[in-house]
Amino acid sequence: MASLLVTGGAGFIGTNFVHYWLKQHPADTVVVFDALTYAGNRHSLPAPGTHPRFHFVHDNICNTASVIEVMQAHRTDTLVHFAAESHVDRSITGPDTFLETNIIGTHSLLKAARRVWLEMPKEQGGPFPEHRFHHVSTDEVFGSLTPGLPGSDEHAPYAPNSPYSASKAASDHLVRAYARTYGLHTTTSHCSNNYGPYHYPEKLIPLTITHILNEQAIPVFGDGQHLRDWLYVTDHVRAIARILQQGTPGETYNIGGHNVLTNTDVVHRICSEMNHAFAARPDLHQRFPQARAAQRGQAQSLVRFVDDRPGHDRRYALDTRKIQVELGFVPQIAFDEGLRTTIDWFLANQAWWREMTNH
Repeated sequence: MASLLVTGGAGFIGTNFVHYWLKQHPADTVVVFDALTYAGNRHSLPAPGTHPRFHFVHDNICNTASVIEVMQAHRTDTLVHFAAESHVDRSITGPDTFLETNIIGTHSLLKAARRVWLEMPKEQGGPFPEHRFHHVSTDEVFGSLTPGLPGSDEHAPYAPNSPYSASKAASDHLVRAYARTYGLHTTTSHCSNNYGPYHYPEKLIPLTITHILNEQAIPVFGDGQHLRDWLYVTDHVRAIARILQQGTPGETYNIGGHNVLTNTDVVHRICSEMNHAFAARPDLHQRFPQARAAQRGQAQSLVRFVDDRPGHDRRYALDTRKIQVELGFVPQIAFDEGLRTTIDWFLANQAWWREMTNH
């Protein structure tokens, strides 16, 4: 049995990881440590008392003493670090929060892990326990790739172009330094763009869905030809689970979805799926009376091209051969399948996303 501390577990990817792990490993202890900032939602997680080995701690990862206390209380042997400020637009207008959470917060967790897993056992004369600190990072640390060039592998040079990606790059380096300097057992993963249930509605896919349902303009930056690889969130958490169970300490793994599309393609696919859903399901007309464009089969009429954001990276791409060859992981969900599942989830969970957008 394992005991996991999941930081940022009330956010999008963290929530999906918690549900997946509890289902796959019901005998394990899972403790979510989350500050419940605007993108976190306690209601996304199991309700109190519904799972005997699930616990929730409302606190900030920068509170090192609290992290140490929780790790000791639950005899944590695995820390999965999702907690991060992640929206590029917000990092441009307010970078300070990104540096505080992504850099100082990650260092706080590393200090706590070093204290609990390395220093305390040495002081007590016992062996170092088996442990793992897994750090969740992003393909954005590698910067924008020229069209036609191969994807970035795990040894590619860093070239972050936004305060967000720069803060994540710094946190990656801290994790590597703690592994090399102190012997902390760490792994790091870089993922491409995620999508799926519980996705906060400021990001492209959930924003497009909710704007169609609210009859609002759908903003598309610049010419809409920015290329991204889309990874269904369940595939992502499966990959992290594989790294935790089979990955080599000290190693980094890239995780991609093998679904490369322009932003315009993504938006138009969503519009097409929403038009089809409203044509096939009369109940949606009653539940979303304001979604007039979708009711007419013209959701695409809401698309508006807007000024590009500063420093907007043109193309991200990852070379994911390492995780496939060494750990046998390949994504299972094609984009169209994942998109339909995501849309169905947002149609069925109106109360959840309306609560989130009212923050």
